[in-house]
Amino acid sequence: MKRRTFIRQSAVAAAGIAMLPAGNLFASASKKVKLGYIGVGIRGMSHISEGLLRDDVEIVAICDTQERSLKICREFIAKNGHPKVKEYTGGLDAYKRLLDHEDIDAVIIATPWQFHYQQSVDAMKAGKYVGCEVIAGLTVEEHWDIVKTSELTRMPYMTLENVCYRRDVMAALNMVRQGLFGELVHLEGGYQHNLRPVLFNNGRQFHGGGVEFGPNAIGEAQWRTQFNIDVDGDIYPTHGAGPCMHYANINAGNRFTGLVSFSSKSRGLAAYVQELSPGHKNSKINYKNGDVTTTMINCANGETVLLSHDTHLPRPYSLGFRVQGTKGIWMDVADSIYIDHQAKEDDAWDPAKVWFDKYDHPLWKKYEKLAEGAGHGGMDWFVFNAFIESVKHKRQTPIDVYDSVTMSVIAPLSVQSLKSGNSLQDFPDFTNGKWTERKNNFALDDSGF
Repeated sequence: MKRRTFIRQSAVAAAGIAMLPAGNLFASASKKVKLGYIGVGIRGMSHISEGLLRDDVEIVAICDTQERSLKICREFIAKNGHPKVKEYTGGLDAYKRLLDHEDIDAVIIATPWQFHYQQSVDAMKAGKYVGCEVIAGLTVEEHWDIVKTSELTRMPYMTLENVCYRRDVMAALNMVRQGLFGELVHLEGGYQHNLRPVLFNNGRQFHGGGVEFGPNAIGEAQWRTQFNIDVDGDIYPTHGAGPCMHYANINAGNRFTGLVSFSSKSRGLAAYVQELSPGHKNSKINYKNGDVTTTMINCANGETVLLSHDTHLPRPYSLGFRVQGTKGIWMDVADSIYIDHQAKEDDAWDPAKVWFDKYDHPLWKKYEKLAEGAGHGGMDWFVFNAFIESVKHKRQTPIDVYDSVTMSVIAPLSVQSLKSGNSLQDFPDFTNGKWTERKNNFALDDSGF
């Protein structure tokens, strides 16, 4: 059995993770990146498995408040023949002792959302590169503080938004840059995914099997469900926003200027609980977050962007991407492309595969084999690799702090818009005017960044 396959399957068995990164290694590098992990639950374990598969990474320390997660991680590392790593636990501030570890170049943060901001700020102040899972912070002010801290400390911050590296998303980006869609006019994306089995479980398995959340559950149901009780808004905007930003050159000659959100009634989560366990107390909760939230964003150069958050209702997975310009359109739900005067038939869709095979991004062409079997169709390998290569070469991350907070701040802005009667919210310019001169450097070639 190949080493990659063994580690991937072992991690699945250990942590109950549906998909894990396959990873690979860059043996030619002379320096190993020494990583610390803050949070080794389900998502953290996927990053652990990725790190174990690379010869240019040394996992130095891990931190978690739950012994169950630490035990799974500890046993997984040992099973794969790697030395025991330093562990930090004992309370919510245990990560600060990990940051005191001078022999750490970078940290991967995969904790619940409410902890990301403070842990990221503290990590940058400790001189560490930060690779943080979404979202960056819970308020607009926290996003500003992340930017100011990164600028002050000169430590890069990267939101680990893997969808930016999805194969079809990158092929569409290649087509945008080659002018196939003409001048862009409208973009769409979102998070459209039945998350009910993620938000509720039986306390024994990570995915479904019951209708518990909070202390009676495990995994993301311990904390993520509460956001849907307390908050109405697009609480997970980055899957759609990240790729749309790259298409429209946001923060690099263009920027978001204003945002308005609308939210439907909330029925899906209560109905799900009622169906599985009639009369259960969790079916009587007033889940504040609407089942479908739509957010429209204006751009300085005149484009519009429509984002959708739809995770409470029965539906197949789709991120709802749409790239539309003066010469053509791609829609991922239809899995179709139409390019004016170049389509096989006039006024009829071509299969997207025909175009994406031709305009496959150079990054995917070069590293397809290394990403084979990786989580989320291979894109997990690319986002992890981009972060590690940036740390290793002491360069800026391809998704920098400005892009990271821009795609993330949509969450609190959406909440504000809904609270104030669907009012238009001014979009912060985190670059402080530098967007007019900045260039879009994301995935320009096959270098790995």
